[in-house]
Formats: sequence, structure tokens, C-alpha cells
Amino acid sequence: MITEFLLTPVCAVTAQDTLPNATLWIKDGHIAGCFAEGAVPPETNHLPRVDGKGCFAVPGFVDLHIHGYGGFGPELADPQALLNMSAALLQNGVTAFCPTLYCAKPAEMETLLKNLVPAVGKETGAKILGFHLEGPFISPKKPGVMKPQDIAPADLPAFTRLYDAAEGHLAAVTLAPELPGIEPVITFAKQHGIRVQAGHTNATYDEFLLGAARGVTHVTHLFNAMSPFNHREPGAAGAALMHPGISCEIIADGVHVHPDVVAFLRTVKPVENIVAVTDALLPTQQTQGPFVANGEEVIFDGGVWKRKTDRVIAGSALTMARAFKNLVEDGFTLPQAVQATSTNASRLSGRPHEGRLETGARADLVLLNTHFEPVQVFLNGQPARADF
Repeated sequence: MITEFLLTPVCAVTAQDTLPNATLWIKDGHIAGCFAEGAVPPETNHLPRVDGKGCFAVPGFVDLHIHGYGGFGPELADPQALLNMSAALLQNGVTAFCPTLYCAKPAEMETLLKNLVPAVGKETGAKILGFHLEGPFISPKKPGVMKPQDIAPADLPAFTRLYDAAEGHLAAVTLAPELPGIEPVITFAKQHGIRVQAGHTNATYDEFLLGAARGVTHVTHLFNAMSPFNHREPGAAGAALMHPGISCEIIADGVHVHPDVVAFLRTVKPVENIVAVTDALLPTQQTQGPFVANGEEVIFDGGVWKRKTDRVIAGSALTMARAFKNLVEDGFTLPQAVQATSTNASRLSGRPHEGRLETGARADLVLLNTHFEPVQVFLNGQPARADF
């Protein structure tokens, strides 16, 4: 195991700048320096060099909303499946993620969490940042593909049991801020360091702002499954657009949100509050069927997963590497794409020294070719792909 080396030459993309022909000094799992061309300190001349010629170096991708990958996911209720998902994600450049649970009856989500918690801390691939609960306290009027019979009224004791079942590993909860009785849930989540996200919500503009005042700071898959922006009633989408302090997820697959809307978002929202997510389903990148997500057979059609029974969109087949490429094609600069796919998510997760190519940051990074495809991944300074 090499604990200190130079990665050079690479086009290093930081959250602020793009450095062609740069050198990254990796030492003991961290970035000891990021140097522009010709600025490498002489004391590093003796170190082994890893050739990154022709590659972009970006921070490892962080996915805060993902249901599964490669045929593995939390819905299988198996900690080994979660570990397999972690290993598979790392190969595609994801170095940290939040396994996301579908809306289900509170008791079922509680059991699922108890089954999955043993995986946390045992992953050798992408780090599990904590679980994201997409429900169960969401609006029956905006279920998306969630099963209506599983949607529950706001209930603090039920949420407390979910928190206990996760043994402190709840990272985020998606809820509808307009629900009667939701305030104690928001308060409890806020007090326990759980990110409160508005999603699957039919909130009016004023109801959303009340939720924001209570502690809702983030929006789940902006524009999807929420009250839309209208000039007389701005809704949840309008509130997220108009209030710069509210951060938001965006599914940048070109289907869930039109590419021009993604481009527009960059012009009205501070880039530091835009977080690209995949919301990918379990069969994403799975090579053989049948393909099943949330207990229903799905087919890949038009760039997304659709329910086989009625061809309704069931979810995304996006990868974070593809999201990075799509953002660039939608007009984001390379540093802005880095912020949206890594830096911002790390900061929101309380890990401000990750998701960055800067001195002192953890050396989780991805080398992308000119087509923005991952060719090598480094986790804690160690290569993850043997074919490089």
C-alpha cells in the first residue's frame, strides 16, 4: 500500500477553479497539496508518481438520494446488499451516499432500518452517510410512485421509533411541511441533526415558508412531486426558487427535469445550494433482469425506469458521473458541476472537509476521461479500480 504519492499530470477541478497540468500530492489518505503546473515543491521529487495524463481530477461524487444500484439496495432488507451497493457505487466514482428508503408504513420502515443498520461502518466502498427516509409523512396528493396506502399522518412517536431503529444513523427525512401535526416531527429532527427536506408536498407558498421557519432547509427532487410554480400561487417549487437559503436536489437526467430548466436553475439559485442526486432505482446498471424496484417490475424506456404495468415513470437510471456530464452540457462550469455533485452535498452532510480538492481534505477523488467517464477512483487515497 502506497501512502504517499503524486498524481500528475491531471486537470484538477476544484470548487473554484480549473487547473490544467496540475499535481495532487496525496499523503496518508489526505490531500497534502494541489499545485498548478510547475509549482510542485522540490521536497516531493522523490515520491512515486501516478500518471493521470488526459484526465480530469474531481472530488468523489456524493449521492444524497439513491434507492439502489447494480441490483442492490436497502429495499432488500439485507445488510450485505447494502455493502454490495456501496462497493458497486465506488466503481462508478461515488465515494459517499445516503441509502434512501421508500415510503412505507412506519412499522415496516422501522423493521427495515433495524435490518440495515448492521451494515453501517462495515462498508469498504462508498461511505454510508446515514439513511434518508422518503416518507412516511408525505402528502397523499403528491405521492409520485409511492404507494398511497403506505402514506401516514404526522406522528412524533412513530418518528421517534424510526430514529431509535436507525441507532443514530438518520441523515435526512423527506416530509410534507403542510401536514397537520408535522411541527413536532420537524423540531425533533432538527434537534437530532437530521436534515429536514420538503418533498412529495402539496404545500402552498405560505405553508412552505412556515415549514422553512420551523426548520425545513432542503427540497427533495425539485419540481418533481410537489406543488408547481404559478404566478398567483408560487407553491413549493416557487418558494425553493425564490429563497436563496433553501438548498435543493435536482435529478439531472434530462427526463425528470428538462435540461433547459436545469440550466435556468443555475441562473436563479446560488450554485452552492444546488445538489445533484440520482434518485436511482435498484436495477440501475444491473445487467440482467428481471428488473424490480419497490416490489414492482420495471422496464428501461426513454432513459428512465417505468412500471411495466402502466409505463408510468418509476424512477431514475442516472449515475452521478452522468449527472456531472449532463450538468456541464446544461451550462454549468466544471467547478460548478463539482460543487453540485460533491462539495455541496458534503457540506450539507456536516463534512465540510470532504468533497474538495484542497490541502487537508480527505483524498476521495475520481479521474474522468474526456467523455467524463470514471477511469479511476481513489478512496481515502487508495485506488479502487485495479484496471487503471
